[in-house]
Amino acid sequence: MNRIETIRLALTLISGICWTVVYVDGIRLGFKHRSYAIPFFALALNISWELIYTYHGFKTEIGAQTIINTAWLLLDAGILFTYFKFGRRYSPWNPAAPAYISKWFMPWSALVLVAAFGVEFSFTKEFSVTVAAGYSAFLQNLLMSVLFIGMLVRRGSREGQSLTIAVSKWLGTLAPTILFGVVGDAGFPNGSVLILLVGLLCSVFDLIYIWLLRPHHFNN
Repeated sequence: MNRIETIRLALTLISGICWTVVYVDGIRLGFKHRSYAIPFFALALNISWELIYTYHGFKTEIGAQTIINTAWLLLDAGILFTYFKFGRRYSPWNPAAPAYISKWFMPWSALVLVAAFGVEFSFTKEFSVTVAAGYSAFLQNLLMSVLFIGMLVRRGSREGQSLTIAVSKWLGTLAPTILFGVVGDAGFPNGSVLILLVGLLCSVFDLIYIWLLRPHHFNN
C-alpha cells in the first residue's frame, strides 16, 4: 500500500468512526431524553443514501466503505426508531393538536421517507454511482449542518444533542472533504471543487453549531 492509499484509508476510517460515534450517541440520547438526535429530513436522506449504497456495495465490491455503510444503516435505523417513538411531540402534528391534525404525523413521516429515497435514487440515474454517492452525501450533509442549528434553536435546549455529536459530525465530514475534495478518490480521482466547497461550508455551520452548544448557551 503506497502513501496515497494509506492516506485514503485513514481518512475513510476517520469518517467511519466519527459518524458511528454520532449515531451511537444519538441513539443513547434519544432514549435518555425521550427525543431524537438528527433532524428528520436529514435522517430520511441519510437512511436512503445508506440503503442504496450498502446494496450497491454488496453487489459489487465489499470494501471498507461498504462495511461502514452497513453499520451506519443499522445505527440510523435505531435513530429512526427514536424519531417515531418520541418525535411526534416536536411536530405540528403533536398529541396536543386536534385529532384531525395529529393523525397526520405518520403519513407525513412516510411521505418524507419516500421523497428522500426518490431524490437519492435519482442521483444514481443522473450520475455514475460513485459520483452520485459523493455529490448527494455532501449536499445532504450541508442540509444537516444547517438543520442541526435550526433544531437547537427551535427546541431551546440541548435535548437530544451533545458536543460529542457535534464535534464528531464536524470531523466525520472534514475527513471525506479532504479525501474527495483534495486528495481524490473513487469517482473524483483528481478531487472536486464542488465537494471541497460544500465540505468547507459544512465545517462553517458545524463550528457554529459547536459554539452554540456550549453549556453557557444551553444548560441542559
